[in-house]
Amino acid sequence: MTVDRALARLRALADPTRLPGMARYGIPTDQAYGVTVGELRAVAKELGRDHDLAAGLWDSGVHEARILASLVDDPALVDDAQFERWAAGFGSWDLCDQVCQNLLRYAEPAWTKAVEWTTRPEALVKRAGFTLMAGLAVAEKRTDDERFAALLAPLAAGADDERPLVRKGASWALRAIGKRSTGLNRLAIGTAEQLRAGGAGARWVGTDAVRELGSPAVRERLARRR
Repeated sequence: MTVDRALARLRALADPTRLPGMARYGIPTDQAYGVTVGELRAVAKELGRDHDLAAGLWDSGVHEARILASLVDDPALVDDAQFERWAAGFGSWDLCDQVCQNLLRYAEPAWTKAVEWTTRPEALVKRAGFTLMAGLAVAEKRTDDERFAALLAPLAAGADDERPLVRKGASWALRAIGKRSTGLNRLAIGTAEQLRAGGAGARWVGTDAVRELGSPAVRERLARRR
């Protein structure tokens, strides 16, 4: 499969009537076709893993092609340089989240970048750090609690950010870590309570996270895992 043929496949699925809806959710549409994520996943299943194709799709600059790139790339071949190169191209929250969840959380640099990116000034790169933390909390089934507990300090350090895209990412990460186990739930709630005593951004994250982490539903789910 060539890049041109893959782009032609996306154009065949394009529905421009979807573009206004994307724009309402803050997704730039100047380089978008109007293809759903479900359709992209179906195309990715047909294509299979292809690192070179993924690079070409990303370089096209087309919004849906970049999401498709994250679905067909091989995480074993994704290095630190690619993390940085693709992060520089995050133009919307959905592209950031799709790339992190579909690909980057499975690549070797993920743990390092999850911490490093939460210190970055760019809103979408900083959000990507938190998104990676949330993604790792779901994907790394066999990783011990201590490794996730170590993420709580850098998470808290970066959480006091009044930009909605960033603080929502921080809450997502804190909630995801706190739902892994009873022990991490206790630590995450403690972190959330500390954040509630901080600045405006931190208070928002702490309040949002503790609301879910302290809920009966989460506590019951964790109790069943013991």
